[in-house]
Amino acid sequence: METLRISTRTYTAGDFAPLFSGPTLIKLAGSSVKNLNQSHKRLQEIIASGKTIYGVNTGFGNLSHIHIDQEDQFTLQLNLVRSHAAGVGAPLEPGLVRTTMVLKLLTYVKGFSGVRLAVAEKMIQFLNRDIIPVIPEKGSVGASGDLAPLAHLALAIIGEGHVFYNGRKMRTAAALKKARVTPLQLHPKEGLSLINGTQVSTAMAIKALLAGHNLAACADVTGALAVENSLSSRNVFRRDIHELKAHKGQRDAARNVFKMLRGSKIVGSHSDCGKVQDPYSFRCIPHIHGACRDSISGAAQMIHNEINSVSDNPLILTNSEVVSSGHFHAEHMAQAMDILAISFAELGAIAERRIYYFMKGLPDVFPPFVAAKPGLESGYMMAHVTASALASENKTLAHPASIDSLPTSGSQEDLVSMAPWAGRKLFQIQKNLEIILAIELLVATAVNHLAFKNLTPGKGTKPIMDLVHTICDFESGDRVLSREIETLSEKIGSGEIQKTVTSHLKLD
Repeated sequence: METLRISTRTYTAGDFAPLFSGPTLIKLAGSSVKNLNQSHKRLQEIIASGKTIYGVNTGFGNLSHIHIDQEDQFTLQLNLVRSHAAGVGAPLEPGLVRTTMVLKLLTYVKGFSGVRLAVAEKMIQFLNRDIIPVIPEKGSVGASGDLAPLAHLALAIIGEGHVFYNGRKMRTAAALKKARVTPLQLHPKEGLSLINGTQVSTAMAIKALLAGHNLAACADVTGALAVENSLSSRNVFRRDIHELKAHKGQRDAARNVFKMLRGSKIVGSHSDCGKVQDPYSFRCIPHIHGACRDSISGAAQMIHNEINSVSDNPLILTNSEVVSSGHFHAEHMAQAMDILAISFAELGAIAERRIYYFMKGLPDVFPPFVAAKPGLESGYMMAHVTASALASENKTLAHPASIDSLPTSGSQEDLVSMAPWAGRKLFQIQKNLEIILAIELLVATAVNHLAFKNLTPGKGTKPIMDLVHTICDFESGDRVLSREIETLSEKIGSGEIQKTVTSHLKLD
């Protein structure tokens, strides 16, 4: 089991990758313990002074004008968690829940939340014993924190609701009894602090970003196969051409395709064909893939900034001042995931166009729909239709969530981010893109098998087509393609396609 140490150092999305693979051992740095204790001490002193503190001795949201007596302040926190656990839908996957909890810890150890060390220790106990709170995926607008999903997390911490334990969903009380874990009793501000924050939205963004780097690389890989087997020009990917543009993503994409086609006898076979220009979906791969890459990089910066930010309300400053702001608002994550959604939808759109190009056939090279016996066989006609359906679906899903808002909490929260919806539809876009790229792998390799199997492919394309041949039965002509597409999609999503290339050459 890997170990993740919780401190005030700078983290990146890559630090969270183990959490999506399985249980990870979590430990607190000594400085984190110190920060937690000092912050809680400051809160206790402020409470003892009798000052008004939002959510400690007041109601919440539009009820913040109501004073709460001291004897009711523990009940206030319990009522808050129970009333806000109003999420619906399928449970978030374990990796997202683990990441959410670690993000919550990263905020706490910065020392501005006022919660006890016991809160952090209880969350770590859950993580280390892989007790996963059941958090419904729907119900947050990503504004005053991811309130509903975080309330379900808090519900489990206090021994209520449901969790996954040893692979089974069960009542939290039963799971804690089996694991010999005692539930947490909430003290003033702790329920509020548990449900405030962007942690669920940020966890979604981290997951999408981790998958996104792989998908961007795979788009270059499938694009290179398409360029090679469509007899498109390799020369347009030359370094000196793309040095004339200042976009890093464009240069990287061009370099990837150019390197993958190194040594290709297929490319060499049409060096004097007299063709002047290829369609944009081939010739402009560096420009379109590059723009998507640069957008992903920009979104990544926003996500990394949020990972390393304090996301809570109210905040207990080091001078013991209590301040309220909007650090729980997930607008950065909503916009970052909307940017990612547009980028991945566009990668799918250009890949679909390349697949379509093959459907037209190439006179004297391969027939329409890459059918071995046109007319008698339909070839890959419907594989392209599937790619078209998913590319179209992605265009609708890529409509930004962050530009929508419905006021909540009696209009106290009058402009919300909709970040969780941005995340959920982004996951679907990425899954659709996996399948579109899988179809491009299938079709480009089918063309190669039909027209160029006696010519040596490029250094980077050959190992990919060798892998595809182990999955796809090109000798059988017309056949059910669903299983082959799904298997290739899994190879893309797992990173195996990228690793197959990078074992032979370095991708940017």
